[in-house]
Amino acid sequence: MITKEEMPACPVATTVSLIGSKWKLLIIRNLLVRPWRFNELKKDLEGISQKVLTDSLRSMEADGIITRTVYPEVPPRVEYALSELGESMRPIIKSMEAWGISYKEAHE
Repeated sequence: MITKEEMPACPVATTVSLIGSKWKLLIIRNLLVRPWRFNELKKDLEGISQKVLTDSLRSMEADGIITRTVYPEVPPRVEYALSELGESMRPIIKSMEAWGISYKEAHE
């Protein structure tokens, strides 16, 4: 988790430091639909390594963007979902999606 002292003065830089990696944005995109299990995310995010996925999920959990729920089953089932803070990013991701669609249409 980024401490208050470590946060950049610029709010955009703060947001980028929290979700600015390619993989974090794509993880959030998936979690906007429903909770996902680790292996589901790994399969869906083609090219992500297990280490990068693990590190990204841990980082976003520490920052309060996602929640991790462990179900007491054998074997244990773990699901990742957006927290309330993560859900608040929905308009940002939807705006990025709309912009990407417009860009692709203009450059086809």
